[in-house]
Amino acid sequence: MNDATAHPGTVLAICRVHQLITTKTGFGVTGIDKRPADGPVKLKRFGVFGDAVGDTEHHGGPDQAIYAYSQEDADYWSAELGRPIPAGLFGENLRTQGVPTTRAVIGTRWRLGSALLEVTSPRVPCATFAERMAEPQWVKRFTQAGLVGTYLRVLEHGKAQAGDAISVEHVPAHGITVGKFFSNPTVEDVQTLQALEAAGELTLSGHFYARFPKILRGSFSN
Repeated sequence: MNDATAHPGTVLAICRVHQLITTKTGFGVTGIDKRPADGPVKLKRFGVFGDAVGDTEHHGGPDQAIYAYSQEDADYWSAELGRPIPAGLFGENLRTQGVPTTRAVIGTRWRLGSALLEVTSPRVPCATFAERMAEPQWVKRFTQAGLVGTYLRVLEHGKAQAGDAISVEHVPAHGITVGKFFSNPTVEDVQTLQALEAAGELTLSGHFYARFPKILRGSFSN
């Protein structure tokens, strides 16, 4: 698909850090406590204007500028956990409806407001996320469910707000989704992504490179 979809999704919320929290896991402070912002918000190379990242070694940067999680996946967890999953609880910057996040093909481009975003890579759950959720074996459960959402890079700076439409402007033909690569990556997936990048048809997140050798050796596991 190279033209904008006739069935756009919707931005339910754009979230940014409410307060930095000192973690109990030894990672210093975390910006995972995100809450919906009011009105238009700037989306720039390093993410939502006014947001903050605590653990910059493992999070943030242009390839992980924005984290999106769909309402559809949040509804699964709400039923599973028996409690609401409000926008920002998972540390996401975007809560979406009507467009897939976990099922987004790597390299897909979204237009929201005046910004253009590109799907890059899956979210990998960590100890800080587990601390935030306070649910038994949270990292394991989140991993097994595979509903991880997606990181995005900002290709064109712009402004967006809750209620804006999300138009899917481009979906690469390779078909490898962030969820597939997170839960069941294959040697063929790696070779396909590497070939597309070498041909200049795809720009991969730097976070893939640590995983590629393990997958090619057949020793990868989440």
